[in-house]
Amino acid sequence: MTLFQNRSIAASLVAISGLLVAIMFGLVIGGGADPQQFSDPGPLVRYGTPIAKGLMNLAMAVAIGSLVLAAFAANDKSQVLRKLLNLSAVAAAAWVLVGSAHFLLSFLSVSGASFSVDPSFSQGLLVYATEIELGISFGLNLLAAIAIATLALMVSSLTGTALTAALGFASLIPLALIGHASGTANHSLAVNSLGMHLVGIVIWVGGLIALFAIRPELQGNSKPMALRYSSLALASFALVAISGIGSSYVRLPSFESLASPYGLLLILKAGLLIALGVFGAIYRRGILAKIDQKGSFFKLALLEISVMGLAVGTGTALARTAPPVEQGEFVVPTPAEFLTGEPLPPELTFETFFTVTKVDILWLVIAVVAMGAYLLGVRVLRMRGDSWPVARTASWLAGMALLIFTTSGSLNAYQGYLFSAHMIAHMSLTMAIPVLLVPGAPVTLLMRAVQKRPDQSRGVREWVLWAVHTKPAMFIAHPGFAAVNFAASLVIFYFTPIFDWATREHIGHQWMIVHFLITGYLFVQSLIGIDPGPARVGYPFRIVTLIAVMAFHAFFGIALMTGSGLLLPDWFGAMGRTWGVTPLEDQQNGGAIAWAIGELPTIALAIIVSWQWFKSDRRDSVRLDRASDRSGNKDLDSYNQMLDRINQRP
Repeated sequence: MTLFQNRSIAASLVAISGLLVAIMFGLVIGGGADPQQFSDPGPLVRYGTPIAKGLMNLAMAVAIGSLVLAAFAANDKSQVLRKLLNLSAVAAAAWVLVGSAHFLLSFLSVSGASFSVDPSFSQGLLVYATEIELGISFGLNLLAAIAIATLALMVSSLTGTALTAALGFASLIPLALIGHASGTANHSLAVNSLGMHLVGIVIWVGGLIALFAIRPELQGNSKPMALRYSSLALASFALVAISGIGSSYVRLPSFESLASPYGLLLILKAGLLIALGVFGAIYRRGILAKIDQKGSFFKLALLEISVMGLAVGTGTALARTAPPVEQGEFVVPTPAEFLTGEPLPPELTFETFFTVTKVDILWLVIAVVAMGAYLLGVRVLRMRGDSWPVARTASWLAGMALLIFTTSGSLNAYQGYLFSAHMIAHMSLTMAIPVLLVPGAPVTLLMRAVQKRPDQSRGVREWVLWAVHTKPAMFIAHPGFAAVNFAASLVIFYFTPIFDWATREHIGHQWMIVHFLITGYLFVQSLIGIDPGPARVGYPFRIVTLIAVMAFHAFFGIALMTGSGLLLPDWFGAMGRTWGVTPLEDQQNGGAIAWAIGELPTIALAIIVSWQWFKSDRRDSVRLDRASDRSGNKDLDSYNQMLDRINQRP
């Protein structure tokens, strides 16, 4: 047995031990394995389900964390990449095994049935896997595990590794959409918090176990990879902390709820995560400098892995513990509460437009991180003595501020109830925000501020440049496709079932934000962009494109303004609003917004394109004049001689 295998087994045993101890303790404290009043499945199922889930989560973390570490810290030619892929494949295989056990145990727990070989049992299991949301989610997660186990053995490049890691992150989505997160009042905040929490945990836990396992393979040169993992771990810690606060806010109705079993387990988990943060600080300040010395890294890593196992186990037990619920009289839900799960907001006025909020923690974090990273890049350039236009910085910050307002302000609070608010949010995402972000030239700033890695591995700089220059990216960023996609998305989105899906489903809403942001950004980039991309068309064609888009927006807006039927009558028409205009009038107002407000960014684009055209012509004129001066006006003399010859012809 190799040293790599020994370390992998040691790390796994330490993590599993901490996991099992925490699960059993959490089940006792929180009552997650107490006998059920009706259709009790028995102690084997009650205790086996959370244990299987905890082991599945741990295997999932190692499988995905190994891929992330490989994608950001290894290179194509190193044996380390192969070792990490093999570790991911083994962990994914374990994920499949314990995940299958968890799938079966969860079915027994939900159905109250007993295991049997009868056809009725198999039929019930099939219904659970194909028709019940919980079973479908676990089934999709298992399918992803099988795919990851297979791909990890097949791929041998960083690109393949990154795509496999992306599949791993996609497998977390079904898990984020179920459990306590799906049943809470603030559904969006809960789901996004849980999703971010899972992402942070798998990178943090899985990455450390992977680093511990492969360190002997680094042959005394562990520091570069350890530094890269440390950066990933720091970001993951911040993500876990922020998402944990969001989840706690949703699930604890009051401060006094901390005294409940759920609150006590939450405090325990928070304490374990703080301890891990302290270990990380010690690791970065002291151990990292002497990581290749025997014993210094080994002891702290094993201790940290054991605490990680305790934290994952506590989280698993916490998921089996019922959150505290404030007692009160039963109130018949309103139509708005029935459709959205939340009460109808107050009437939209000038004051509430700026005071009512609904935070989307995912996009809030994305925007804040994007602003901080941009300012850090500018600072790096200034400290190096290089300049960066203030206007670009201001434009980028303004775009991100508008993104925060759109996704976490009143527009997010009202867009599920008012079509007009939804349309303002849509126009902001696809037009106003990109017009501010594109002049910021983030890719150019990244290229200038971040140095290229010398060992052929890929960091943020390398992965962004790779993504920008891939054939699919070059295709969708092509000016022709970007323009057609920008215009056609309006019709396809609103006049197909996609609009219904994006309105009712959380994942559909998040897709809508991503789609319209990217669609608008690529369109604006093709017109006024500074960052690298496909060759841009001439300025006359850009003006023609803008005019065509403006006309298309006008026709779309007029179609909504003159329409006599609601796009989603069983949603916007069934909210039971007692304030504001009728749903049809609101939809017609949304059409006016699409026409009027949507054209303002277009006019701004036209002004910018015209100004760039003017500057380009002036630069060309100056260049030609200088060339003529250097040649002694030979070009002009030749031109005049040609005119003379033409005039002398009979």
